[in-house]
Amino acid sequence: MRKILALALAAFFALALTVYADSPVTSVYSSLSGCKLITRGHDSSTQACRGFGGYNLRLEYGDSRESITVISPNGQKHPLELWNVISSGFSSVGKKAEWRVTRKGGRLVPIALIVRFDASTDPSDSSKVTSYLAVAKITPQKICV
Repeated sequence: MRKILALALAAFFALALTVYADSPVTSVYSSLSGCKLITRGHDSSTQACRGFGGYNLRLEYGDSRESITVISPNGQKHPLELWNVISSGFSSVGKKAEWRVTRKGGRLVPIALIVRFDASTDPSDSSKVTSYLAVAKITPQKICV
């Protein structure tokens, strides 16, 4: 009888883990165009863009280069510094941000951010551009490329 009860409990817990496992990863998109201008300097600016799941984005422009800072739900700033991490050449980010999300506890939670990053590869010829997909991992403690 104890063996049957133990097997029944094991089967129940195995089924419960399968039913309540995290959902597959899906995508949600937010716009990086038409964002609200919050600061402007001589050759710099910062725009506030809507994100997803409590996260927001700051689109930063300086010296003909662009990057993104992710603002977490608790207000912590996570500069991605794309202009240092990927390329120091003249650059721009794409028009959309892709949020990779999974369902946890009944809500969609971002686990990654993907943005297009176009960078000039030849300072003397601005038409020579390489396009990258920058992927930032999102955890509750840290966001990094």
